[in-house]
Amino acid sequence: MADINEQITYFENLFCGSQLSSMQASGLLLTARKFSKIEEKYKEKNSTKLIYKKIAVLASYTTHHLIGVMKLFLYKEGISPLFYEGEYDGIAMGLLDPQSEIFNFQPEILLLLTDQKDLKEFPPLFSDQKSIDKWINSKIQFYLNLWSQASTISGCQVFQTSFITPIYRPLGNMEANFLFSPTNCLKLLNLELIRKKAPNVTFIDMDYLSSYFGKRRWFDDKHYYLSKQGFSFDAYGLVCTAFSKILSNNAGIVIKCLVLDLDNTLWGGVIGDDGLDGINLNSSHAVGEAFLTFQKYLKKLKERGVILAVCSKNDESVAKTPFENHPEMILSLNDIACFLANWENKATNIQKIANSLNIGIDSLVFFDDNPFERDIVRKYLPQVRVIDVPEDPALYIHALDSAMCFEWNQLTDEDLLRSDTYLTDRKRDELSTKTVDYDSYLQALQMKAVIGNPTSLDISRFTQLINKSNQFNLRTKRYSEATISQMITDAGKYSLIGISLEDKFGKYGIISCIILAHCDDAAFIDTWVMSCRVLKRGVEQAAFNAICEYARAWDCKWIVGEYLLTKKNHMVADLLPDLGFEKAPNNWFDSTHDQGILYRLELISANRKEHHITTEKY
Repeated sequence: MADINEQITYFENLFCGSQLSSMQASGLLLTARKFSKIEEKYKEKNSTKLIYKKIAVLASYTTHHLIGVMKLFLYKEGISPLFYEGEYDGIAMGLLDPQSEIFNFQPEILLLLTDQKDLKEFPPLFSDQKSIDKWINSKIQFYLNLWSQASTISGCQVFQTSFITPIYRPLGNMEANFLFSPTNCLKLLNLELIRKKAPNVTFIDMDYLSSYFGKRRWFDDKHYYLSKQGFSFDAYGLVCTAFSKILSNNAGIVIKCLVLDLDNTLWGGVIGDDGLDGINLNSSHAVGEAFLTFQKYLKKLKERGVILAVCSKNDESVAKTPFENHPEMILSLNDIACFLANWENKATNIQKIANSLNIGIDSLVFFDDNPFERDIVRKYLPQVRVIDVPEDPALYIHALDSAMCFEWNQLTDEDLLRSDTYLTDRKRDELSTKTVDYDSYLQALQMKAVIGNPTSLDISRFTQLINKSNQFNLRTKRYSEATISQMITDAGKYSLIGISLEDKFGKYGIISCIILAHCDDAAFIDTWVMSCRVLKRGVEQAAFNAICEYARAWDCKWIVGEYLLTKKNHMVADLLPDLGFEKAPNNWFDSTHDQGILYRLELISANRKEHHITTEKY
């Protein structure tokens, strides 16, 4: 038993560190075999820390070794996978055969690993545009059928790899000059698949991964002919890193914030010692240009919704000087959601940043050139992703980008607004100091909410908020876009409610999502999530009023809610009692099969809650 415990401890340490990502192929395969022997014991010990997912893999090539290695990387992300592995070259067999075992397995995630060898023929030489379009459409139809079949599996999200353009070119450089070449036809097919993709489909850019790895190393003809391996074993680490990051986002694991050091991280030199003129942000200097290029990359991250924060050992006024006065500085103070510069240890300050932004500590990435500071954070905040920063600033972008920390599966308007709303939060804080009491503050915000059913344009944000919300989340159930779309069409069974909010300082977008299920004479709160950034503004009360209205429209007698405790949702433990719900007797309500605390409220006694938000319906 001691040996087993030692092995479990070894894997716990392995999954917390960065060693796994740097292992060679032979080491990964050996480690996967060792882990398979103690996986069940590992799950028993870490059961409360893991998210369980059923994943089916259908591929055009053999996947046994790949799945073994993929398990390691999924466990590293906190996901315990139960795999269904299809037959070799079994994509069509797995989905188009109604008797396939995959339909009994009912996966939450379906991974389709395609290969350009699936395409048995290409347009002949000198094909015109019409012939090429016909060829593309014939291939598209096959995948439309696959996605349609996958949509019959409740709650299943499809992740399909893009086609990889081949390394061999029978036409030589002419491949790039004619649309009918196999290379260009594959590119056009990839683009058309994206245009036609269904809500239940997310593409994984396998062509990018192969190019990043190097196609001469990626394609392994020897092992393909020997055992039908889809690509080189040496690429397993890169591929499994990418897959695990993308799939973990589907499980609600979302990295939101990048915490940055300043000296020798955003500029060369030490601002406190060298002064404004002494730091290197010179676009005509090789080192200065590297720092500026890194800042441009960070600016792009901010524009797509990544929160930027600063954690620096410095006097605050000194640390802000380059942002305010250096003529070549790319980032401005308006790009930084939380700026913390003092002489406390960085682990403590990073915790303060998480608290200030009201996000989980495991939502943070730390980037600091100082290895001592990185080790401190790793030791005291193991939940934080710490980037191994190279000494050369020319490699900073590569180090951050290759870590794949911000692999989100949706991009919404709310993501683009995120950094701006943190900036306006400062104005809200200023307003709070000028009002005599909290009610006066809420009135002064002049809040407006739009409440109603999500439209097709809202589905991505609706799904995203459900899947990334951990703190204000009654039951922590995750749903795919496909499932949300299905629920919207079943108005007799479900009512989906989205709440968007704005105030005098700006728009938040959709900040709360509710799913009600109609169960006989009760409306069951299947899902209720809300952005923590609008807590205690009255949104909870406005949402409760909306729930009551929808329940009355169904002629329900009861509203039923359930609180399922997780390690992150303690803040809503008393939400339902505070709204007037009482605990329901055991076995009183059969429609929920989870072992949470069940509450009920008789609709006739549900009193409208007061708040300071002007509401309208859409």
